[in-house]
Amino acid sequence: MKKILKRVGIGLLAAVVLLAVGLGWMFRKEIQTLNSIRKVDDYGMYQIEYSADYGLDQLVASGGASSDSELVSYVAGNLLKGLPLKFNIPDFGCSTFQAQNEDGDWLFGRNYDLNYVPGMIVKSNPDQGYASISIANISVLGYNEEKRPDSFLSSIMSLAAPYVMMDGMNEMGFSIGVLLIRGVEPTHQETDKLDLTTTSAMRWLLDKAATVEEAIGMLENMDMHASANASYHFQMADAQGDSAVIEYIDNQLRVIRKEDGEFQMLTNFLISEDVYGFGKGQDRYAILADTLQENNGILSENEAMSLLEAVSQNKVNEETGALTATQWSVVYNNTQKTAKIVAGGQFGKVIEISLGQ
Repeated sequence: MKKILKRVGIGLLAAVVLLAVGLGWMFRKEIQTLNSIRKVDDYGMYQIEYSADYGLDQLVASGGASSDSELVSYVAGNLLKGLPLKFNIPDFGCSTFQAQNEDGDWLFGRNYDLNYVPGMIVKSNPDQGYASISIANISVLGYNEEKRPDSFLSSIMSLAAPYVMMDGMNEMGFSIGVLLIRGVEPTHQETDKLDLTTTSAMRWLLDKAATVEEAIGMLENMDMHASANASYHFQMADAQGDSAVIEYIDNQLRVIRKEDGEFQMLTNFLISEDVYGFGKGQDRYAILADTLQENNGILSENEAMSLLEAVSQNKVNEETGALTATQWSVVYNNTQKTAKIVAGGQFGKVIEISLGQ
């Protein structure tokens, strides 16, 4: 009997070991991805090297997602293996602009303004897409001042980070940033085209578009569904110097291209001609416009970061009483494929990152 029990015990142990090995092999890319997470700034900025497949091609092939709940269901089932997930995308105010440095490199500057949120720099290199750097607001995934992705178990939700990006740049030098518009009817286009939400559309563009014109073509062939029952517009820029603002008015796509001799920037009000000025951020917009005009659109990377500092925020929101501050500032060099990032308004402390590293 003892020999039988011993054999059974050995058999069970072997089965457990084989199961563990099998699971480890099956999820090796996810484990590798989670093990890559590191804190790059004490304010709450993290970096992740995403080596797993986040399933964008499968999402697109299936027709996409027409709501946050559909995207959450897809991400939870395919990336988090059934773990519960809830997206909570907050209101935010931001600034973006395009400039060129003295060497001819094209720059894309971006402030992300909100109450405190931890951020995550996502470096990804999909098999069927362009490598990219993006910055995700991981408070959408449930992280905050108390809960951070500082251990393996606490970091699992970070596997959804590619789908909560707020700005980014790919290896072709294409960049995009999203900005909130308050008081506008949320966009929900209803045709027979591919359905994507705000953040999943940005991920699709970053992975697949090499230029602003390619991105516009992709947007013309999809239905946009605004996340969090809000409304947004976007600025896009590329390594060829093109820039365009994307807005949705009455569910119709509007494309405002940069004209020759002009400079393009964006805050939190609409710039389409018939609704120009609806929203907020005109004071920041004026600073951006005046600075670019005074310098004929030529700024060094340090000057571009100083301009972001000039339009950064640190004030109490009159409507909510919450502190609104710049959570990150980033200058993407679309020519050199590099980024300089500042977390939490600490402009004396710059995080430098390159797609070539």
